[in-house]
Amino acid sequence: MSAVTLDPLAARRRYCAVSFLFWLPAGFYIPVQVLLLTERGVSLATIAALFAVHSLTAAALELPTGGLSDVLGRRAVLAASGVLTVAALALTAFGTAVWVFALAMVLKGAARALNSGPAEAWYVDTVHAHEGPDAELRPGLARGGAAGAVALAVGTLCGGLGPWLLDRAGYGEAALGVPVLALPLLAGAVVSAFYVGYVLLALPEPPRPPATLRGVLTGIPGTVAAGIRLSVRDGLVRRVVLTAAATGSALGVVELLTPGRAADLSGTAADGAVLYAVLSCAGFFGTAFGNRLAPLAARLAKSGERAILAGELTAVLGAVLLCVTAATDLAVLAALGYLLIYVGIGAAGPSVNEFLHRRTDSAGRATTLSVQSLALQLAGATGGLIAGALPPGATAWLPGVVGLAAGALLWTRRAPAASTTPVPVKVVTARAPSSH
Repeated sequence: MSAVTLDPLAARRRYCAVSFLFWLPAGFYIPVQVLLLTERGVSLATIAALFAVHSLTAAALELPTGGLSDVLGRRAVLAASGVLTVAALALTAFGTAVWVFALAMVLKGAARALNSGPAEAWYVDTVHAHEGPDAELRPGLARGGAAGAVALAVGTLCGGLGPWLLDRAGYGEAALGVPVLALPLLAGAVVSAFYVGYVLLALPEPPRPPATLRGVLTGIPGTVAAGIRLSVRDGLVRRVVLTAAATGSALGVVELLTPGRAADLSGTAADGAVLYAVLSCAGFFGTAFGNRLAPLAARLAKSGERAILAGELTAVLGAVLLCVTAATDLAVLAALGYLLIYVGIGAAGPSVNEFLHRRTDSAGRATTLSVQSLALQLAGATGGLIAGALPPGATAWLPGVVGLAAGALLWTRRAPAASTTPVPVKVVTARAPSSH
């Protein structure tokens, strides 16, 4: 079946399947990654540095890989992402040296950058080829995002419960040949291999305007420069990008420290993986719940700025709870704090991006979104490095509190009147999820 004759409903199903298959392996390893590295003697500060390697790699390649998808095709770039994910997860599962883990993080970061945008671009290309440029895209894009969130939620439960059940059944490393905490990563590698095959078989591509690799590569500096100029010169866009940085700094802290905190509260690494899996699942659903609350919050607050401020303050409250319970056994309050962070970020996000879209037209919107993603990734790496270098306990959680509080302060004043500031450069699609 050619891309032109692939109807929008079929395209939507395949887009959702691709989103689900890419994010399911990430869900598998989220609960166990930090715990596995810790069991292999890697310090928390070193783990933070490894996470920074991942984030910096994804940030550095985000815009260039978007351009590559226009030249090489959506399928080729998505398949390459799956291949790199297989290699990264296998290296992490079997590696013992820090340099091996660092290489795995580079590969995983490159895979994340390669996957950021081409699947969505394929879906839009296909629907436009069938129904024209005025086709309704929002339902399909929303379902694709939901499929990714569900994959993360399901994956975290499986990735956390699997090792715990095997440990309870007496299947340790001696019986299995690998640590039980490595099994979710191997399962993720298998799913990623299936993902590669599915992408190659299920995503026919519509014709694209001819382009050369040299043309794309030479245009990338201009794309980045234009997006940065807009982010610096336009006060509202600057506020949006700084909000993303504030959010990223907090998420970098939370994602680094929560697995170890869960293990401390549970007593063992396997039990900690289960608790973290449940927390992560709740966090993903909390973000979705916050997103659904965003329109209601804006109506009740009668202002987008106040709605964002309410969401940011909710996240700040959650970070404070995590900080004050860091040295206690108040697991319920700590879990509540974790959930509030994700609900608050989810509630603020749609209104933040609404302001961003007021300031950009279709020619520059994706470029500015990429700058926003870069800010989140870079700040996440920085927040994790700072938290990993601080003494354990409440002090290590403070960068998250400070980051979210700074993000809330950005929205204590009204935004300037809406205007459109086009970015006259080629669009490069990119998004940067927070999870490592």
